Amino acid sequence: MSNSGLDMMTDGARGPEEPAGAGRRRAQTPRRPPWGRRILALLIVAVVLVGIVMGGLWVKDKLFTSVEDYSGDGAGTIVVTIPTGADGQQISNILAKADVVKSAEAFYQLALSDSRFQAVQAGSFTLRKKMSADAAMAALTDKGNSAIVRVTIPEGARVGQIVEIIAKSTEITQKSLLAALDKPEKLGLPEVANLNPEGYLFPATYEVEPGTTATQLLRQMVDKTLATAKSLDIGTRAKALGLTGEQVLTVASILEYEAKADEDYAKVARVLYNRLDEGMALQLDSTVSYVSKRKGDVFTTPEERADPSEYNTYQNTGLPPGPIGSPGEKTIEAALNPAEGTWLFFVAVNLETGETVFSDTLGEHNQAVAKLQAYCKTAPKDVC
Repeated sequence: MSNSGLDMMTDGARGPEEPAGAGRRRAQTPRRPPWGRRILALLIVAVVLVGIVMGGLWVKDKLFTSVEDYSGDGAGTIVVTIPTGADGQQISNILAKADVVKSAEAFYQLALSDSRFQAVQAGSFTLRKKMSADAAMAALTDKGNSAIVRVTIPEGARVGQIVEIIAKSTEITQKSLLAALDKPEKLGLPEVANLNPEGYLFPATYEVEPGTTATQLLRQMVDKTLATAKSLDIGTRAKALGLTGEQVLTVASILEYEAKADEDYAKVARVLYNRLDEGMALQLDSTVSYVSKRKGDVFTTPEERADPSEYNTYQNTGLPPGPIGSPGEKTIEAALNPAEGTWLFFVAVNLETGETVFSDTLGEHNQAVAKLQAYCKTAPKDVC
């Protein structure tokens, strides 16, 4: 009986159809994933491996592959212009094309790691050819290599003086400047200037790039005058004084020569306006010497004061027909905002300090003139 019971339990666990041990084998063998999933996994692994290999090759190429580069500081000279907004790659290409460096890559790789590159600015530079990338970087960050020339036009300068200053300070010749002035219609002058550039070449410091033409520079100076006129609202403010913008520039140009100190600009302007209101001749030596081209002192001769020119404010009442020089912003502002006062006369009594006496009457003025004459008896010869 006991043997039969054991046999029946064993047979029941296997089942009548299954061979002995079959159930144990299925439990120990894992089910295989579908072929599609296995292929996808293999593809992902392959892509990752390819990426690693390609990345390694790129790193090797960038870090371990040598680039063509010159050695040393180069030779000769060449002017290279870096445009505004150029990035590292563009600058590298410009230098390589000009044969400043042997390859763009040599300079570009240096630019990526060298903090000096942050100081490279747009502009024109005098460099050498066949420089190492390091030497080119040093040259570009040396302000002494800038090929830009700065020319400063002082307040009150007249057209002839401006031509001399530009020709002396830049590569623009006097001949080309005079030729440009012979075609004033190309300078952008306003209609009220009547094609006369006097007073419209604004006094300032200008950066002159290599290759700048005479017309381009002179036009830049005219544009500066027009921009200043707009910022100061000359048109509107001149009307409030009963003047035109042209007349304001004329008054301002006179102040450049007649006033000796900043604080006197507005006071001299008031004298001019008071005399105009009274119908008096302005009697200004500065307008007379503009015609006679007198230099070296502030006085004029009887012969000069007898000249019939419209600029002779001894012979004519009212303002001269136009500016007698290039006024700066300070004198323009003073012409627009004259001081309060009843003065009709003024005279500098000390030409070294600029001390000026303002008077209401001719008698007071004559006393001030006597003070000037006494000063000139003891002043250095080149002063009076």
